[in-house]
Amino acid sequence: MTSAPYRPGPVSGGTRTASAVTTRNLSKRFGQQLAVNGIDLDVPTGAVYGFLGPNGSGKTTTIRMLLGLITPTAGELSLLGADRDRLADALPRVGALVEGPAFHLYLSGRANLERLDAADRRADPRTSAARVDAALDRVGLLPAATKRYRAYSLGMRQRLAIAGALLTPKELLVLDEPTNGLDPQGTREVRHLVADLADEGRTVLVSSHLLSEIEQVCTHVGVMHVGRLVAQGPVASVVGGVRRRVRLETDQPRAAAGVLRQLGVQGVCVEQGVVLGDLAEVAPEKVVAACVHQGLAVTGFQVVTPSLEDAFVALTGEGFDVSG
Repeated sequence: MTSAPYRPGPVSGGTRTASAVTTRNLSKRFGQQLAVNGIDLDVPTGAVYGFLGPNGSGKTTTIRMLLGLITPTAGELSLLGADRDRLADALPRVGALVEGPAFHLYLSGRANLERLDAADRRADPRTSAARVDAALDRVGLLPAATKRYRAYSLGMRQRLAIAGALLTPKELLVLDEPTNGLDPQGTREVRHLVADLADEGRTVLVSSHLLSEIEQVCTHVGVMHVGRLVAQGPVASVVGGVRRRVRLETDQPRAAAGVLRQLGVQGVCVEQGVVLGDLAEVAPEKVVAACVHQGLAVTGFQVVTPSLEDAFVALTGEGFDVSG
């Protein structure tokens, strides 16, 4: 993928608000199933917002409601300052990739984008070729522009879909699993692309199962679980809600475990001769000092800082799944 800068022009006609996306008590019911249960989403303008959730959590359903693809059962939403009744005013300023790309199998990548561009009544047909080439170049598909879509790999199809979202200037990009099918190099390139879009002033809402990628590129996250939004905010704030773990090595682990409990360390246990526990409000330096004071030899000590994955597991009680 090329690293050449791509600078789409400014978007006109929009109203810039503090939040690009907000919802209040947004809900969606399918028969007896409440897929999304009264969520209050807040995506700040200019943020890279990672939307996380295990299988069946309701995040794709939420994205479809935001884009007007399905109608909410209850609640309100605002997209780039437009409410539910005026979504059509905002959607031309939104680029989206939802539930995988869909293009004509027997057309080339370029021809597919040309058809997509021609369907946009706001796009100037005189500059269509330049827009299509710029979008293809941005996602590294210019050398494969004449190849038929049916011959594209899954990763190439994902890139073409992202290119389609970048044909015209957008204020908000909504990307549902944009790295699906990409190899590690392609995943890194998409990560850099998302960061570049944010640097240009775009707001990006990205759903992904790759927590390590989300943690590297996102400024904010929202975590869905069983249809509810269980956490939301800046990444540091969400991760900071998970207690730090302490790992202590000594030749007297049971005695050391007793010292940690007296200090107020929670969930203390001994695994394979190593003492583990949640620091809670206990200062790390007090742990070593207390052990030494009791005549215990500390041969190893580590404070394990929680990751986004740790926060996710703590919030949902389960591992991460690919779709949602």
